[in-house]
Amino acid sequence: MQSKTRQCQNCKDKFLIEPEDFNFYEKIKVLPPTWCPECRQLRRYAWRNERTLYRRNCDLCGKSTVTIYSPNKPHKMYCNECWWSDGWDPTEYGVDFDFTRPFFEQFHELQLKVPRMALLNKNSVNSEYTNHSGDNKNAYLSFSTWFSENIQYSSFIFYSRDCMDCSYVYEKGERSYEVIDSRTSYECQYGIFLKDCLTCYYCYDCRGCNNCFLSYNLRNKSYVFKNKQYTREEYLKKIKEYEMSSYLTRDGLYREWTEMMKQNAIHRHVISERNVNSIGSLIFDSKNVTQSFDVNNIENGKYLNSVIEAKDVIDLYHVGVNTELCYELHGCTRVSNCQFCHLCYDNMGVMYSDTCQNSQNLFGCVSVKKGEYMIFNKKYSKEDYLALKDKIIEHMKKTGEFGEFFPPSIAPVYYNETQGNFYLPMTKEKVLSLGWHWEDNLQGTLGKETIKNEDIPDKIEGVPDTYLKEIFACNNCSKNYNITENELLFYRKEGIPFPRKCPNCRYKRRFDLRPTRRLWHRSCMCDKKHSNHSGKCVEEFETVYAPKRPEIVYCEKCYQQEIY
Repeated sequence: MQSKTRQCQNCKDKFLIEPEDFNFYEKIKVLPPTWCPECRQLRRYAWRNERTLYRRNCDLCGKSTVTIYSPNKPHKMYCNECWWSDGWDPTEYGVDFDFTRPFFEQFHELQLKVPRMALLNKNSVNSEYTNHSGDNKNAYLSFSTWFSENIQYSSFIFYSRDCMDCSYVYEKGERSYEVIDSRTSYECQYGIFLKDCLTCYYCYDCRGCNNCFLSYNLRNKSYVFKNKQYTREEYLKKIKEYEMSSYLTRDGLYREWTEMMKQNAIHRHVISERNVNSIGSLIFDSKNVTQSFDVNNIENGKYLNSVIEAKDVIDLYHVGVNTELCYELHGCTRVSNCQFCHLCYDNMGVMYSDTCQNSQNLFGCVSVKKGEYMIFNKKYSKEDYLALKDKIIEHMKKTGEFGEFFPPSIAPVYYNETQGNFYLPMTKEKVLSLGWHWEDNLQGTLGKETIKNEDIPDKIEGVPDTYLKEIFACNNCSKNYNITENELLFYRKEGIPFPRKCPNCRYKRRFDLRPTRRLWHRSCMCDKKHSNHSGKCVEEFETVYAPKRPEIVYCEKCYQQEIY
């Protein structure tokens, strides 16, 4: 089959469907998409409330519960203990499919009836305020965090401990603060793209380094200060010139660090390591991956974002671990041959389902546990299930619904609660004009602070224990926030000044420092003499850095020769 150009039914731009895409759609027996890849990803973003938490009472036991569903949402919500219990039966909500009405309309009605899990948080200890997470101990206000301990205010953390305000630490981060996109590093603060580093502060793209400060593009270095080599004694003397526990000092260092990354550091056009035939950025140990970002251990994948350990997959967002032959999924783990699913774990052969666990052969189901051969939460024999499923699919083809992910108009979370509001912010008026929803009652208070910012001591040593009972105002959004005992202990232990921004604004600051999930065509900026060119390099590439951005961007060959 040849490539075909189609017009997106959402943004009206043209997009290409290639022969291997058609082969995949034929293999899983779905129709080709009518939305372009960017709009399909936006649609999945609009279903992911990752970090907006509320308290409301469980609709079964009445207990006050942390949840991603605001109290004014019309959906039923059970605390996780009740949801997993035998105190209710998802089949009690089973209904017959009505062939005179659209599928999504009926599915939405089922969503409003069947109890939803308060949040996705499995096998964890003392980690009530976490979502899309599991196998953690003492995690607080952290999201997409797994197999970790003592994690606070962080996102996408794996196999780490004692970290605060970090994002995308893939493995073995420890005693880290404000570290992004890093691996196997210890006692680092304010770092991006660190690997095998020890006690590095305000560094960018450093590997195998220890005791480095305000430096970039280092390999296997020690005692480097502002990219200049010193002896151990000279380096420690330099560091002592800074009052590291002072907020004013740290604020100045942060500004110098971000300016250094823009004006001095060399940036690879994309980060792609140990891959074969792969296009995108932050791709590791993968083969045949296209237009993908933040992925690890993928074989044969396309249009993926934040995906780990998957094979033969297209259009996934926050999916992974033993995942195969899947399409248009969000928030799913350990799934096989599943399509158009939301928040589904440990499933096989599931389509158009929401929050279903440990099941197989489901179609159009909500909150099913250990189910098999079910449609709209109603149990069928294998033969009847297959016949009815095929009949519904034919109906959905006529209504134009089959082959498309759930529309944001029926999402149980609203746009300004979701990651879509970070990746593609829109006004309330724009969101409502699309037929999507907006949450007017986001949690948070203004004007309740008991301590003014100007009264907070400059140094952490001056912060008393009584601050655990005080309320503060963010110097960015003005919303109120407080601190926990473990948080204050961390600041004191690591010599970090008291924060003046709320956790959400600190997250947004880290979010803005990460590379985009989009590629632009550019030329290498290297004008030094290297073996692959004399004069300015003429290499062209696709990069995550837009043409008007200030960073110095090199092709892979020039980057390797300059850094190594």
